[in-house]
Amino acid sequence: MRSLVIRQPLGVVVAIVPWNFPVDLFSWKAAPALAAGCTVVVKPAPETPLATAAAIQCFLDAGLPDGVLNYVVGPVETLGETLVTDPRSRMIAFTGSTASGRRIMALASSHVKRLNLELGGHTPMIILDDADLDTTIPAAVRRSFSNMGQICNAVNRLYVARTLADEFQERFVDATTRLKLGPGLEPGVEYGPMINEKQVARTEAHVEDAVGRGARLLWGGARPDGDRFLKGHFYQPTVLADVPDEARTMREETFGPVAPIASFASLDEVVRRANSTEYGLVAYVFGKDLGQALLIAEQLEFGGVGINVNDVTELASPFGGWKESGIGREMGPEGLEAYLEPKHIRIRLGAGP
Repeated sequence: MRSLVIRQPLGVVVAIVPWNFPVDLFSWKAAPALAAGCTVVVKPAPETPLATAAAIQCFLDAGLPDGVLNYVVGPVETLGETLVTDPRSRMIAFTGSTASGRRIMALASSHVKRLNLELGGHTPMIILDDADLDTTIPAAVRRSFSNMGQICNAVNRLYVARTLADEFQERFVDATTRLKLGPGLEPGVEYGPMINEKQVARTEAHVEDAVGRGARLLWGGARPDGDRFLKGHFYQPTVLADVPDEARTMREETFGPVAPIASFASLDEVVRRANSTEYGLVAYVFGKDLGQALLIAEQLEFGGVGINVNDVTELASPFGGWKESGIGREMGPEGLEAYLEPKHIRIRLGAGP
């Protein structure tokens, strides 16, 4: 007897792409699907249809055969659900909220489809008592406010060792006040508007809830003044201190430019608090003692942990979440395997029963 194990293309893949990174996250899905030999139907977010379309046009201009990579535009509630439930699609690759991921799981169950879901996150950044604040502060500010906090791996909670709390807050606020907010086409602007009014309102509600529960507003907390901010959904980068664990911004994904800071007294305490939500996408740990930082990273219930670095995405390594932050992985060998079906072929050599 001999056993031959091969891997074959899964079939038609539906790739549902979010608005915050409409080219990157399209690529994370389409590239491995095409490499595995699958055909792909891409549905972009209604808010950002043009960037994904331009990327797909590059494939067509390069000579990709007709029908291999397809592009359809429409609302999630109708077109998205139709693509998920169509029996011809064999896999759904989706990046978006946990609530939407649950809905996709329910719809896909009717045909037992393969799922690759990168869902909501609630990222903690742990700053240990030996952290180098000269490198930690810029990393924390950038990952808190980049893309106006509208990133699945943006920092949602800052846990700072009690011995560093006052200095960290002071320097973090000073760095935040220097950020240049404005319309994206103006020279020198670093941070622009949010995607829509709904996200601004959600951010406002989270800030109001935190302050109402006793948090201190150190900076921001309002829409900016001035004519240049009238066209666009702008909100100031906001820093909160002494934020209680029960505040919405410490439990729910704000997806806005809010940096809630809380202090901790022991490593066991901060690990417990970091793991306390249903999310488990990304976490960060900053400290000079790499042995201690690594032990903490191993205890964190997250799919990716950055130690002294504020980004865990790397094309050669898997990216995805634990718990309710998703199923499956994108990028790395694991990201390619997601689009292949293993097949075992058992062979009898020669005569026999």
